[in-house]
Amino acid sequence: MENQREHFASRIGFILMTAGCAIGLGNVWRFPFITGKYGGGLFVLLYLVCLVLFGLPVLLMELSLGRAAQSTYPGAFRKLANKESRFKWHIPAYVLFSGNLILLMFYTVITGWLLNYTTAFVSMSNAVWEEGFFFGMMASPGRQTVYMLISLLMTLFICLGGVQKTIEKSVKVMMGGLLLLLLVLIGKAFTLDGAMKGVSFFLTPKTHSEYGYFEILHAAMSQAFFTLSLGIGSVAICGSYINKEHSLFKEGLWIVLLDTFVAVASGLIIFPSCISFGVEPGAGPSLIFQTLPRVFHSMPLGFLWGGLFFVFLVVAALSTLIAVFENLVAFGMDEWAWSRKKSCWIFGIILALLSLPCIFGFNIWSSFQPLGEKSTILDLEDFIVSANLLPLGAAYMTFFCISKSGWGKENFFAEVNCGKGMKLPYRMYNYIKFVIVPVILLLWVIGIWNVF
Repeated sequence: MENQREHFASRIGFILMTAGCAIGLGNVWRFPFITGKYGGGLFVLLYLVCLVLFGLPVLLMELSLGRAAQSTYPGAFRKLANKESRFKWHIPAYVLFSGNLILLMFYTVITGWLLNYTTAFVSMSNAVWEEGFFFGMMASPGRQTVYMLISLLMTLFICLGGVQKTIEKSVKVMMGGLLLLLLVLIGKAFTLDGAMKGVSFFLTPKTHSEYGYFEILHAAMSQAFFTLSLGIGSVAICGSYINKEHSLFKEGLWIVLLDTFVAVASGLIIFPSCISFGVEPGAGPSLIFQTLPRVFHSMPLGFLWGGLFFVFLVVAALSTLIAVFENLVAFGMDEWAWSRKKSCWIFGIILALLSLPCIFGFNIWSSFQPLGEKSTILDLEDFIVSANLLPLGAAYMTFFCISKSGWGKENFFAEVNCGKGMKLPYRMYNYIKFVIVPVILLLWVIGIWNVF
């Protein structure tokens, strides 16, 4: 018996859930770093332009797929494809959809790290100030596994309650708390001596950047595409839980604005804090788990501010975990008519097992370096998703939406503009076909070239 489709109770629930999927750790540990690296305000300006010109149209396509099909990603391709087409559009979609599982295989582990640091700050453990705290965590598969399971169980129990009962309510509270924490932390960062130097470094356009304009533009385009996590269906599931009362253009704008706000706000916390204490801001895990704890150690009430910052990170990570895990749960319900409870527990157990290689890659399997010296299993999993499945999925989905043998441009524009509100102009078709698809593929090629 097919499960009845659930829906969000409110527009704000849908917007916050979709934004929560897009808002992740990349907003915190990648965006501020590349902004400072590639010209500060100049990069931010280019990024915003690219986000509107490239990211937003692809976001609208994925939301439209989900809403039109009322299904998860592979089912949407199967339901919406031209019935006269011989090409099985849904088969590659299954491969792309696997990106959700691979993403969670390392995202649950990283969320576990954040939980470990949060408990250390809350318990006021002096060990958290030491550089050995991070390396000790990495060297302990047992410790990582415990915190990974806690993050997974938190996600699972929220998804068990269903879309309206627990997911929507939890996301509203979490995202509201996240935005409040951001404002509090920005306020604290701005009170530090020399904070404005950090703001200036972050946002002042630097036309004399050592990098060429093409490289800066490429970085801005890449961030605009990948910040929204498009191409593997994690946004489509949110679209499948809404009705057709409102057109999707305005909802898409709100999602993009929220994602951008969190990214910029994170920079307004990190750069003033680091520069005020003479610490060089880095990127990735080293920024979060090594650099910033040293900054908090130098502050009065460092445990308080460090604890609040890591609570903010846990909330950001959990918002992504919930959205992506719900995608897997809905897949089990759509494809095999499982109950929500059965789908939650089956995928929960699968993820608990598949997350172990990521953990072992930092200790007992550390000799396995799949992408070269010092690389880990996490790097491989991230490379598969971020450098391959996301861009290829975005290009594939875009081509499907405008192709005659796929969904077709008429159907796509009818769906995205269905309901009251702002409309996507039909004249965007040629732009989508001749600009967006080639640009996505070019970014994919450049990304692969840079790795190898």
